[in-house]
Amino acid sequence: MRNLLIDTNIFLEILLDQEKKEQCKIFLQENNGLLYISDFSLHSIGVILLRNNKEDIFSKFTNDVLPGISIASLSREKYNGVAKIASKYNLDFDDSYQTCISMNEGFEIITLDKDFKRVEGLTGVRFLDKKK
Repeated sequence: MRNLLIDTNIFLEILLDQEKKEQCKIFLQENNGLLYISDFSLHSIGVILLRNNKEDIFSKFTNDVLPGISIASLSREKYNGVAKIASKYNLDFDDSYQTCISMNEGFEIITLDKDFKRVEGLTGVRFLDKKK
């Protein structure tokens, strides 16, 4: 079974108590042991939560969730691929970064973000939102 790179929006759906949080929680629980988060996603979650005065939620996330998830990052020499993918597929930095990690590590991206439809041929992508 393939390792799974969980996009930022999956975690934020849960942490910010949004509409699809239960679906996201169930997915994470059912795939325990296969889960990865990018360093960029981790930092983005921190920025968003701290900006919104949710330090307690960030602390709980780092204490309860992070121990069961591996952190993935790009090596220095792979960063030029981020700009190439962004330009070729009209993606923003975070989606390009996730795509590069996924391609380099053989991960499948798990997301709610439809922008990843543009890179389905480059790497595995699975949308949790049933309405593709």
